[in-house]
Amino acid sequence: MPDSKRSKIDARAVELADFFRMMGDASRLRIVLACMDGPISVGDIATGLELSPSLVSHHLRLLRSAGILEPTRKGKQVFYDLPDQHIRRVIVGMLSHLAEQTPDQH
Repeated sequence: MPDSKRSKIDARAVELADFFRMMGDASRLRIVLACMDGPISVGDIATGLELSPSLVSHHLRLLRSAGILEPTRKGKQVFYDLPDQHIRRVIVGMLSHLAEQTPDQH
């Protein structure tokens, strides 16, 4: 394999590994799942997931900087949404995959 092609593959592998590390944290993944049905406020995320608002804010900063979630300010509240359809499809696909498995496959 030519060095240039291997370099591109290596770079993409690093990008994917970073993305999966970001999504591999259960709290962050729960926050992303909470945002899949449309914009939701930071307070509603914290209450719904029974997480502290400061922990939710920390994870939201990371998810926002990674380009996974998008904030929208309405008055004094900030709402988060998952606008990327590619990420949405990956999550829905993985949830479908898990639902298809028999209990002994988990």
